[in-house]
Amino acid sequence: MVFNKPKALLAVSVFLIWSCKSSKPVADPAENVLSEELTEASETTVPFDSTSIKALIPVLENKISAYKGSDTRHFDLLHTALDLSFDYQKEWVNGVAVLTLKPYFFPQRELVLDAQDFDIHVFSLIEKGKETELNFRYDGQIVTAYLPQTYTAKDTIQVRIKYTAKPNENPELGSAAITDTKGLYFINPRGEDPNKPTLIWTQGETEHNSKWFPTIDSPNERMTQEIRMTVDKKYRTISNGQLKSSKENADGTRTDHWVMDLPHAPYLAAVIVGDYVEIRDEWEGMPVRYYVEKEFEEGAKTVFQHTPEMIGFFSKILGVKYPWQKYDQVVVRDFVSGAMENTTISVFMEELNLDARAAIDSEWDGIIAHELFHQWVGDYVTNESWANLTLNEAFANYSEYLWYEYKNGKDDADMHHISEMEQYFEESKEKQVDLIRFYYDNSEDMFDSHSYAKGGRILHMLRRHIGDEAFFEAIKLYLTKHAFSSVEVHDLRIAFEMVTGQDLNWYFNQWFLGSGHPTLDYEVDYSQPDNLLLTISQKQDLTPTPLYRIPFKVSWYHEGKRYEKEFVLDKAWQQFAVENKVPVTELYVDEALELLAEKKSSRGADHFKKQFSISKLGVARFEALDSLANTYADDPEVASLVGRGLKDPFWAIREAAIMHIAQHPDWLLEISGLEESLLAIAETDPKNTVKQGAIEMLSLLDPDKYSPYFIKWMDHPSYYVAGAALAAYLENENNADRGEMAAKFESEKSIRLLVPVAEYYITNLIPGKADWFNSVLSKQTGESLYYFVGYYSEYFVQNPGEGKETAINNLYKIAKENSSNFVRIGAFMGLFGFIDEPGVLDKAKELFSLEKDELAKRYEEFFLSQYLEKN
Repeated sequence: MVFNKPKALLAVSVFLIWSCKSSKPVADPAENVLSEELTEASETTVPFDSTSIKALIPVLENKISAYKGSDTRHFDLLHTALDLSFDYQKEWVNGVAVLTLKPYFFPQRELVLDAQDFDIHVFSLIEKGKETELNFRYDGQIVTAYLPQTYTAKDTIQVRIKYTAKPNENPELGSAAITDTKGLYFINPRGEDPNKPTLIWTQGETEHNSKWFPTIDSPNERMTQEIRMTVDKKYRTISNGQLKSSKENADGTRTDHWVMDLPHAPYLAAVIVGDYVEIRDEWEGMPVRYYVEKEFEEGAKTVFQHTPEMIGFFSKILGVKYPWQKYDQVVVRDFVSGAMENTTISVFMEELNLDARAAIDSEWDGIIAHELFHQWVGDYVTNESWANLTLNEAFANYSEYLWYEYKNGKDDADMHHISEMEQYFEESKEKQVDLIRFYYDNSEDMFDSHSYAKGGRILHMLRRHIGDEAFFEAIKLYLTKHAFSSVEVHDLRIAFEMVTGQDLNWYFNQWFLGSGHPTLDYEVDYSQPDNLLLTISQKQDLTPTPLYRIPFKVSWYHEGKRYEKEFVLDKAWQQFAVENKVPVTELYVDEALELLAEKKSSRGADHFKKQFSISKLGVARFEALDSLANTYADDPEVASLVGRGLKDPFWAIREAAIMHIAQHPDWLLEISGLEESLLAIAETDPKNTVKQGAIEMLSLLDPDKYSPYFIKWMDHPSYYVAGAALAAYLENENNADRGEMAAKFESEKSIRLLVPVAEYYITNLIPGKADWFNSVLSKQTGESLYYFVGYYSEYFVQNPGEGKETAINNLYKIAKENSSNFVRIGAFMGLFGFIDEPGVLDKAKELFSLEKDELAKRYEEFFLSQYLEKN
């Protein structure tokens, strides 16, 4: 099958042609047409010894050496048995591993394992019940054991390794998605932080589990496993598979035996140790459990409540029943990512630690669906190399859309789709790479908005093109054919081709194996109302980016009914006769915003007014309202249209309407019945974020009139609503009891209630609150800490006599040690309130020199630039 080669392959072809001309034998005499053309060109235009060819050779040689393919399988790892205990003082893992393996195909005399930063005490071969120590070579990362004889694929061997793992040694920089690479983490191991539990948890992706047990740390490997953990009996252990036994020991410890009898990749192995409560649920008799700290037990019942329904929904649409023995979800502290899909046990960041009240507004269904979907795509079927990571992450990303579509409706899902698309577009301004890419500096580089957001959008377009029945049937085939094995992108393509009977090379080549996205200019000729003429041009840079073949839809409305047609754009400039047959004054190109494309057209205010008024798609009405408010705000009709948006059935439009009104104060008197509408929203809207916006608007319109309402709404179950009401009340100087009201909320735990109190104290120059600010700071984590550090810094800048030295040291410690880059950035910015104090500039320079995260480094450099010495 002839198709356009990626540029990387084209470069390799050029190198091979030059080699042939130097009289070396040709590996494959059947040259393709492209190679013949290049050979002919080299013979006629490029001399053998030309300077350009000589300069090209090292570039091409580097391309060959830099290629990141699938790992060669010398051995097949069949089973891993671990016996683990933990040294909390030294933060070490004491382990004994027994690995069962066999040569994959070729005979082997050496066994090479990944084992990062171990002390290896014994490496032995177990044969016929006898144990023989082996000679081995170890460089701190890889251990090579010398076997006593050559073994073939018919042989099975067992080795035993006694070791001490030291995960804190030689830490490497992670990525934006996975910020650290220790593999196993001791959290507050010596109990020094009274506000944090003592935990152990693991994070193996990409190849970090070999920081705590010896293995073949590759995604194309498969093993069953059993793990025995000996821990203090007060702690609970959680791992893959099923807990087979639990035995209390005489020394106050307990040994738990976990068995995973279905094969999975080594990076998906996990252990968690901590003082957790267990919340039991089930799906069709299968155990489903949630593990959180005791404080968050009631909240977890709400946060994770849809899990069994999700399992059933995904099992149904995929046509493959959930494939594992159980499903656990655990929330940990200081996690280095958002979440991780270890087989049968997903681990989540602490932002999912919500009390019962905070859980009312839980918006974590997306991440919960994402990790659950990985149990099929990622764990059951796994990418064979990190170059193919998007085969895991694109599907998990798209599962969020599928769940929202099922649970909340298409409008809600479409808004999520647009948000993900915008994430990719933002990244694409600085980075455009192939989705399947075999050239990267580090496997962590693959965790980006290309692999996730762009991959999900590509699946969305494919689904809309071939239809739901074919789309899900193809995924079912893909999963069943490759169960418990690893895949590459062509396996996915072939599954879709086998189901549809269509050649889909063109789609996979341009989207999965190419970079960039289309830029489309279009215009509509309305001169023949019953047969509109659509002209589209592809304007993207065709040097790095393909000329796309793009199935797309146009739609129109007639007498209240929506009509739609699909066309295929496959030229740089192309015209389409719509043949709409009935008179049409407005044609909508990609009304549902399905295309991953930047689109430009000369649509005016009238077009968007009509679109907002008649479109049946929430995302199209949202686009129209946004365009009108941002571009045509001076149009006298726009204010009334935005006012109509307050009553739109789609919550996102109601929320956007409030935001646009707040940005255009001149509209306040132009929108009929505005106060009544806002009050009705604040009282009865089903979406608490929309209520929040309405309360904020009412506080601007007439804070005195609505003060009694604010007092009432402070008791609302939702922190969104209560926080907005508290802020509105404390901002009004006419409320004489503001100090008492602020003090009433000082002991709250939610950042949405604490921030209004902090802002009141700072804005009104209230002294004597240093102890409160320090106490609140010490209890914040994650996003809450990020939101609070600015207020914390500002208070002590205003009140230096109340402990500026303590404030400086706290901010410095957070900026240096916090695991989240955005929290470190916030604390670093907070330090600049004290930049003229002795020693603070030196602290800032030190933090900048130590920072390894690129995003944090850029922010810190911006703030520090005027103080840095210029060379």
